[in-house]
Amino acid sequence: MVEFKLPPALAEQARAFAERGGVPVQPRLASTVVLLREPFEAYLLRRVATMAFAASMYVFPGGGVDPRDAAVHPGWAGPSPAEWAARLHLDESVARSVVCAAVREVFEESGVLLAGPDADTVVGDVSGPDWEEARLALIARELGFAEFLSRNGLVLRSDLLAAWSRWITPEFEPRRFDTYFFVAVLPKGQVPRDVGGEADDTVWCAPGEAADGRYTMLPPTQYTLLELAGAGGIDAVLAAAPARNPADAIRPTAD
Repeated sequence: MVEFKLPPALAEQARAFAERGGVPVQPRLASTVVLLREPFEAYLLRRVATMAFAASMYVFPGGGVDPRDAAVHPGWAGPSPAEWAARLHLDESVARSVVCAAVREVFEESGVLLAGPDADTVVGDVSGPDWEEARLALIARELGFAEFLSRNGLVLRSDLLAAWSRWITPEFEPRRFDTYFFVAVLPKGQVPRDVGGEADDTVWCAPGEAADGRYTMLPPTQYTLLELAGAGGIDAVLAAAPARNPADAIRPTAD
């Protein structure tokens, strides 16, 4: 068992929840992506203080599944939705939505696009004005992700993702998520951008250094960074991922 010290506000929240006999809310399905680059660094962004969840915390890019992630099928390359369903122990439509949300969210929150014109190619620089207009339309839900890919002649590169873990927010939290964590290597030619909105800072940092307390973060982020640091490098992380069970949910408690 791994123990973490909760930030004071969360510790008080947990105590109050227990005292009043609170009823936990149903967690919302979500995806998050740990972007990695050489020399073995992970990408973090800090949520703005006004966020309802993880305010002022350093996190990986990610967010909730959009209903259209399951309802509309984007062009696809890499392991099929059926293969992802087997990997994540989910129904095929749900697995598709989780993977789609991972790719969509990392583009919305960092400007990195895990897609390409075919199964062997990844799109290059996506920082131009047309890409930015599309990114903002996705955030506003004015544009569906499948439509965005189709307009640009792209397919989702699911093979660029490696499933890593699954975390379910503690029961005392008023906003809860059932989150699948993925790792992905930053595509060549792409540069994450501080795109603003829900984040007010971004940083690349070695996983071990990022988890040493210099950045305020929730336990799932810190623990994931420690796991990555223990692997020792990007190649080792990618080699370790297939042997992990990303369907086995980690359910933190406050004792």
